[in-house]
Amino acid sequence: AKGYPNLLDDDWLWGGDLDAIYLTVAHGIRSETDDDTRFSEMPAFADILDDEEIAQVAHYIVSLSNGEHDPALIAAGAEIYADNCTDCHGENAEGVRDMGAPNLRDAIWLYGGDLKAVTKTIENSRYGQMPPWNTRLTEAQIRQVTVYVHGLGGGE
Repeated sequence: AKGYPNLLDDDWLWGGDLDAIYLTVAHGIRSETDDDTRFSEMPAFADILDDEEIAQVAHYIVSLSNGEHDPALIAAGAEIYADNCTDCHGENAEGVRDMGAPNLRDAIWLYGGDLKAVTKTIENSRYGQMPPWNTRLTEAQIRQVTVYVHGLGGGE
């Protein structure tokens, strides 16, 4: 479902080895109750860029995964991307795992990869959360879930 990661593929925002999955299961993503949670937050660019700049960078980003876009906006969008997005998504837009920033080239989109969905993400950001399970599951259960999830996606 949109907004929920597919655990059956090899797309791992925070890393897909056993240690990385364990950390995510145990401590969650953007948890307000766990000091060891994984945390990242994309800014809402509607507060930073104007509508034209958002459109340009959205078309550029959609073009990276061969989505439907306006080629006339790509050059300007690439400049906006370089100025605002490379710290988290990388110069080649392949994501930065330490930041939990997704690869923008692989056509795997958590909230949708069409122009409308990408524009909405750029404008408003997204703030998906996962609770920490270390207060609900035993250490052995967390390790079992870790191995199970690792096996679903092929692991790394």
